[in-house]
Amino acid sequence: MIEVRPFKTLGGADHGWLKARHHFSFAGYHDPARMNWGRLRVWNDDEIAAGTGFDPHPHRDMEIVTYVRDGAITHRDSLGNEGRTEAGDVQIMSAGTGVVHSEYNLEPETTRIFQIWIIPDRRGAKPHWGARQFPKASREAGFEVLASGRPQDAESGALPLNVDGAVLAATLKAGQTLRQPLAEGRAAYLVPAKGAVTVNGVALGTRDGAGIVDEPAIEITAGEDAELVLVEVAKA
Repeated sequence: MIEVRPFKTLGGADHGWLKARHHFSFAGYHDPARMNWGRLRVWNDDEIAAGTGFDPHPHRDMEIVTYVRDGAITHRDSLGNEGRTEAGDVQIMSAGTGVVHSEYNLEPETTRIFQIWIIPDRRGAKPHWGARQFPKASREAGFEVLASGRPQDAESGALPLNVDGAVLAATLKAGQTLRQPLAEGRAAYLVPAKGAVTVNGVALGTRDGAGIVDEPAIEITAGEDAELVLVEVAKA
């Protein structure tokens, strides 16, 4: 089954400095049919104006992954971590027992991010933060694991998560096809950051979302050059 969520149907808000679109219920947007996809709880599509950002605020018991699409984001937290993550790269924060952090766009241009929240496998874990560069050339025509809690990804260089799941990315040239297996009992959510594709024959445009379950594999064909982000988690 594939459930398409066109970008124009997403919830959202315009705060002036922040233009946000929500694939799932979040903040002032509530849709009981869009609460989560398996253990995936939040996928926000945020545009942050230059020189603005999220002031210090707390989180706990959530795995938070930030995929930077354009610009850069600067992170600071109560654990003493600080870092700047640029377009195409990723940062993760396992909130665990609790952490206070801020996220600012200190760049002279708009920053665009996907912010992804995944429900952890266990509560009360030790919090941590990390970031890493992921050159796009290494993910052409195949998914690269960016962040994961799966044992098989522990030595691949993926950022560590406290969940049996993974965040992956790929780039496709127009006309290219890739196939990603999806094991029984798993759920996937796919968003093209750029470009248009078909997913098992179903059309998906830029920044649309596709929830996928009960499919043995995901076959993606690019109608134009595309940049893809995929989350794979437990179905329940």
